[in-house]
Amino acid sequence: MSSTSDKAKGLANEAVGNIKQGVGKVTDNDKLRAEGVIQEKKGEAQQAVGKTKDAVKKPPNKAFSWVCPAVWRPSTDGRFCVNCCN
Repeated sequence: MSSTSDKAKGLANEAVGNIKQGVGKVTDNDKLRAEGVIQEKKGEAQQAVGKTKDAVKKPPNKAFSWVCPAVWRPSTDGRFCVNCCN
């Protein structure tokens, strides 16, 4: 599953979970309220997975003062990349 679909499904699960909690509270249905809490937490976890996938895809550009966008590998002097920017 892609990071975008993980985040979208997570957001949907959170929304449905919140609705279930609200309906459970109004109808005094503890089971429905508990299901809503579980579904909301599932959605939060799905969103976290999606955000983690995004973070893994992106290069650690803050680790270096300058990094070439073409290869994301700095040279020893930290200003130019090894392959293309010399």
